[in-house]
Amino acid sequence: MRFSFHAKATRASAAIMIAALLAASARAELSAEELAKLAQNPVGNLISVPFQNNTNLNYGPEKGTQNILNIQPVIPISINKDWNLITRTILPVISMPSLGPGIGSLNGVGDVVLTAFLSPANPGKWIWGAGPVVQIPTNSNSELGNKNWGLGPALVVLHMDHGDPWVYGALMNNIWSVSSSKQGGSYNNGTLQPFINYNFPGGFYLTTAPIITADWNAESSQRWTVPLGGGVGKIFHLGKLPVNTQLSAYYNVVKPDNGPNWQIRLQAQFMFPK
Repeated sequence: MRFSFHAKATRASAAIMIAALLAASARAELSAEELAKLAQNPVGNLISVPFQNNTNLNYGPEKGTQNILNIQPVIPISINKDWNLITRTILPVISMPSLGPGIGSLNGVGDVVLTAFLSPANPGKWIWGAGPVVQIPTNSNSELGNKNWGLGPALVVLHMDHGDPWVYGALMNNIWSVSSSKQGGSYNNGTLQPFINYNFPGGFYLTTAPIITADWNAESSQRWTVPLGGGVGKIFHLGKLPVNTQLSAYYNVVKPDNGPNWQIRLQAQFMFPK
């Protein structure tokens, strides 16, 4: 039964990918610069599947290396001619180093974070989206997440104009646990991600998108993680399928005692423009 299930899942995944590739080849081609700017819009009318790998250096009391691969499908849903609902899901696959003598490393899945942005279908230069964010306790180990569900608001605002190489804005949310009786206890976590991109012809761009986090339940000296840094990105094509690639590095100028000091971010975003 196990072999049959995995074989069916593999065939289904292959069928979805083939259909997506065929659909992508049938669409009118956008320029590389237009594709780059479209990829930089968190609430763009674009199906995409980013794979974002974050390597955190000198993490934990043993100063090990933590690796988090975020699988982040983005699916827009047309409500009517005026409004879209943009769903953004983050599934983290985590490799956790040893957190103390005699404690082994861990590999598994963390908690899924699902956001649904209601956004105008025909925005101007300023684009926005707002909606709920839900944290789902999908973690495979107690060290990789929290067993209490979470809920809160999310907002995105950005500026993007045709002919303007700059795309800039911010994503923000805050998630409160809706219970405190399960593993991990209550939590109250905020996230702010400002982003600035400068696009060159040909799909090459410069980017900075630090993820600032706050653990509001922690002591003030252990509350904030504030990174500074940036990197580069480029649009490539696999046949007709556009892929947004990105490499960046961030140094945490403020962090908890056991937080990492550097983060290396590598991303490949498979894009299926309409």
